[in-house]
Amino acid sequence: MTTRLLAAASLLALATAPATAHDPSFDPDRLSTHVRTLSSDAFGGRAPATPGEHLSVGYISGAFAAAGLEPGGDLDEHGLRSFTQDVVLARSTMVDEPLVAATIGGERVGLAQGQDVAVRAPINGEAHVQLENVPMVFVGYGTTAPERDWNDFKDVDVAGKVILVLVNDPDFEGGEGDFGGKEMTYYGRWTYKYEEAARRGAAGVLVIHETAPASYGWNVVANGNEQTFDIVREDPKAAHAGLEGWMHADLADRLLKAAGTSLEKAKAAARRRDFQPLELGAALDATLLAETDEVVTKNVVGILTGSEAPDETVIYTAHYDHLGTGDANAEGDTIYNGALDNATGVAMLIEQARAFAQMGPQKRSVVFMAVGAEEKGLLGAKYYVANPIYSLAKTAGVLNTDSQGVFGRARDFSISGTARLELLDLLVGEAKAMGKGFTPDPRPEAGGFFRSDHFAFALAGVPAISFKAGQDLEDGGVERAEQMASNYVSRLYHQQDDEWSSDWNFEGIAQDALLLHRVGTRLANEPLWPNWAEGSEFRAVREESAADRR
Repeated sequence: MTTRLLAAASLLALATAPATAHDPSFDPDRLSTHVRTLSSDAFGGRAPATPGEHLSVGYISGAFAAAGLEPGGDLDEHGLRSFTQDVVLARSTMVDEPLVAATIGGERVGLAQGQDVAVRAPINGEAHVQLENVPMVFVGYGTTAPERDWNDFKDVDVAGKVILVLVNDPDFEGGEGDFGGKEMTYYGRWTYKYEEAARRGAAGVLVIHETAPASYGWNVVANGNEQTFDIVREDPKAAHAGLEGWMHADLADRLLKAAGTSLEKAKAAARRRDFQPLELGAALDATLLAETDEVVTKNVVGILTGSEAPDETVIYTAHYDHLGTGDANAEGDTIYNGALDNATGVAMLIEQARAFAQMGPQKRSVVFMAVGAEEKGLLGAKYYVANPIYSLAKTAGVLNTDSQGVFGRARDFSISGTARLELLDLLVGEAKAMGKGFTPDPRPEAGGFFRSDHFAFALAGVPAISFKAGQDLEDGGVERAEQMASNYVSRLYHQQDDEWSSDWNFEGIAQDALLLHRVGTRLANEPLWPNWAEGSEFRAVREESAADRR
């Protein structure tokens, strides 16, 4: 069967079925069919600017239309909306394997891409990045946080140098800072460390990888570096150093030992407020060659227009993209199918759209958006927030679904991170009515709050959460849930083996979809404007637009 026929057949199999007026039934088989289709080899891993993305956009647009939504995306030349929003991105593609070497103790050592370092295609606007004998400096966690009285750089000028930084926060392992302990702040994210390096004019930045503070193995960071995307910037050098990537902990330890210390000793020093940057006495050479261009990827947007306040919205989101294709694994598989991450979230989004469309218009508009380029840095969501189709000030809340549970029903639910907001209070209340409890994110150190599309909305002040499946399964309880989560992180996350399985149980996703539906129904029909909790870093941004809300 051809790719087009496969998608068409799947949509035909999901023809609209009856549902109750106010409490729809979510069909596990429908959800499974969406996941199986979107994560099939025919979709090629759904990477941006590939045939797989084109097919994904067509499938989701068709599903939205079949569900009964109106087009909610860009206006065409006739003033009519389409089902897509164009997302213009800068793209950098490696022409050849990067050449990287370090001079350590007077010895020039070649560094293997994917083994010693994981260097990204340069996205600073340059097609050719050449570093020759550039000094390397260890700057602890690479963090500048005046409100926490913390500055890893002190008065050391790192302009034109390559900095080595630790992943996560200064107090992840019990430091002297005020960074939330095990719970990661944005200062712990590798994206922040790249940004800080660019702000200080560094020639390059390499994040030292360790599995526990990163929350994933080296195999994850070693993948997908051949092509890099970003939103189009007026001055990309202000946001990106020429060299960005990761360094294996073994290599970092060797460099630090040559400088008279070790990785463990350097980490201990970096946890103290009086930490001083360490000139390593080593230098880096690097040659990066890339082709640079601009591409247009897509957000897929459908809407159920409100009957009384159409300019006020509730938004459901899920990212449809994944990593595409890469080198073959041991089994010869080259496709990163992305079944759990995030065909599951898209399946829930599509069926949520069907449920609302069958109910008919709500008082407020309900928007359903499958965003692209999430795996490249939340770029589809960032683009939407920078170019909103619907007023952010009048968006009551964003409910994001990313990597949902496929191991059956749970007695609870969770969210990514530990953000405090009234939107969570609504979820907790509705869950209680369904006999479900709330379990806080069991791994706040993983920085999940900053790793999904809702974060782009949060930065703009919009109340937003990323929903997670529960940790207490009806079949197997907490112990089985922990086993499944551990297996996913170690074996499936961002690997070719994240494929649909006939063993998966979609009853839990169906149950969670109903919970999110009830919350969305309340937001769409009651005069609610949830806010961030007092003390949240996003509350002040939200309150700046308070006058726009009735």
